[in-house]
Amino acid sequence: MDDAASDLRQALRVSSSTERRQAARTLALVWVVLVLGVLATGWLLTGPLASVVDPRDDGVVRWLEDRRTPDLDTAAAAGSAVADTIVGVALAVLVGLAGSWWQRSWRPLVYFTVLVGGYLALYVVVTHVVPRDRPPVEILDPGLVPDHSFPSGHVATSIVVYGGIVLWVSAVAPRWRRWAWPLLLAPLVVAPSRLYQGAHHPTDVMASLVFATVWLVVVARVLLPGEAREERQDRAVMVET
Repeated sequence: MDDAASDLRQALRVSSSTERRQAARTLALVWVVLVLGVLATGWLLTGPLASVVDPRDDGVVRWLEDRRTPDLDTAAAAGSAVADTIVGVALAVLVGLAGSWWQRSWRPLVYFTVLVGGYLALYVVVTHVVPRDRPPVEILDPGLVPDHSFPSGHVATSIVVYGGIVLWVSAVAPRWRRWAWPLLLAPLVVAPSRLYQGAHHPTDVMASLVFATVWLVVVARVLLPGEAREERQDRAVMVET
């Protein structure tokens, strides 16, 4: 009986190690594909399609500029601030640490680290390889790098951080999910705020909406607990006891 239990524990450890390697390979592959896809999109927008896309992009931002008011300026600044990089990273770290303490596991911190770190790395690579000038309007967010318009970091932050929190809460504490769902409204606030401020073209925002959503879904699928993983963990606990 003891030999059988020992063999089962060993098998579970091997299975867990194999799962980790497979998860790492999956995430690395998806990240590379996303980087290449976003780079290709940026190259098209700043190269072959620029003469077609730029006038339409600029028209939208100029239309918003013509309708600016002091109250809307304040609202857009607030809507943009909730997805500042420092805010998003700090929030992800705090939730990850709190979740790890609550679950007595490093999994939540690893999840948020991969989620946010992966998107930040993608953003740095793309903005340096495919520079794109910001819209030709007065930009209400001072201090922005002039040619880092593509993609929108704020929009990506609003998706991976706030969306990441919602998916994590839904996975580990389903009874609390109804309190977390309103966080999904963050991108709907941040995206128009960045356009209103003249920080990005519409296509910059759309690119971030797509790539950040894909990255969020993949990371959540790979790293968040699922039924199969929980079943294996339960078997491991039964063997130990």
